Order: sequence, then C-alpha cells, then structure tokens
Amino acid sequence: MSKTKVYIILILVLFISIPADAQCAMCRAVLENEEGQSAAAGINNGIVYLMAIPYILIAGIGVIIYRKFFYTKKG
Repeated sequence: MSKTKVYIILILVLFISIPADAQCAMCRAVLENEEGQSAAAGINNGIVYLMAIPYILIAGIGVIIYRKFFYTKKG
C-alpha cells in the first residue's frame, strides 16, 4: 500500500467518528432522571477525555522510540 493511501485512510479515520456514550451503568441510572441532561453530557465528555490521555501518552512514547531507533544522526 502506498504512503499516500495510508495518509488518506489515517485522515479519514481521524475525522470521521461515531459519537459514543461512556457512562457506566450506575452513572447512567443517576443522571437519567435529570432535566436537560447537561450534567450527563459533561460526565460523558470528562470520561472520554480521561480515557484518551493514556492513549496519547503511549503514542508519544512510541514516536520517541521509533525516532530513536530508525533515524540516524547526520553530521
């Protein structure tokens, strides 16, 4: 597969997403009774934010390791 196709697929995957609710059963039961659902939306956003941080950190470490092993020093 050419690099161009890989980049196009990566961009499509990053920009096309399906919204997901991230509440546990107990949080959902408590928040379903609220009017307006603003607290439920805030809790969903917080859970997704907290879930994404470890993946971002692991990806950063992977990039550092990749660069360290596969790029040679020039000069």
